[in-house]
Amino acid sequence: MVKHYALVVFVLVFNFSCFCQQLYIELGTTVSSFDYENSQGQPLDNLLSTSKGYFGMGYRQSINDANTLFLLLGATYNNYGAIGSEASVDNFFEWDVSYLGVKAGLGIKLFELRDLTFFLNTSIATEFLVRGTQTINNDVFNLVGEEEFNNTIFFFRGGLEMQYPISRSTALFVGYNYGSSVLISSGENSEKLNLKAHQFGLGFIINLPKCYCSY
Repeated sequence: MVKHYALVVFVLVFNFSCFCQQLYIELGTTVSSFDYENSQGQPLDNLLSTSKGYFGMGYRQSINDANTLFLLLGATYNNYGAIGSEASVDNFFEWDVSYLGVKAGLGIKLFELRDLTFFLNTSIATEFLVRGTQTINNDVFNLVGEEEFNNTIFFFRGGLEMQYPISRSTALFVGYNYGSSVLISSGENSEKLNLKAHQFGLGFIINLPKCYCSY
């Protein structure tokens, strides 16, 4: 499925004319929550969300003459976390993980309000664990190499973005995205972890040279 999706993205990039080509960079806060099941299939209740930072950058290109549809390709560095406890066994849990990802998506221009432009964004990303720890009471465990964290995670996201021009070649944007992961696990009795994340971000969009993109 992902290979077919990547092929479609590749074809789009090289078959559409340069209506408008841009680079973007963003950073912000991720409020994440975990859906966790142990090796016996039992969920862990009392998990609380935590706030972490994220960073992203990439390429944006319009794919129609009206500049209302945009193809998005980028890389992300996302941090997720959660804390919780299990009163029946007097345990405290904490996760702190970082994932490096690549994503592809579509931006849809909704409407303009004076200098403000509003977009609907959707994307799919493949993310890989690069750093992570799990704390149980006073014991800290390295999650790199653990099966339930190291399998490929596909993240689906959707959200809204507001864009404001600050010069002829640069625009400022703020946005919100909500996403949920799909974790593919190869072990029948392994622990399972799905992530859900709210992201609030701020960034800049910059026109590439010789590319005429109005804001």
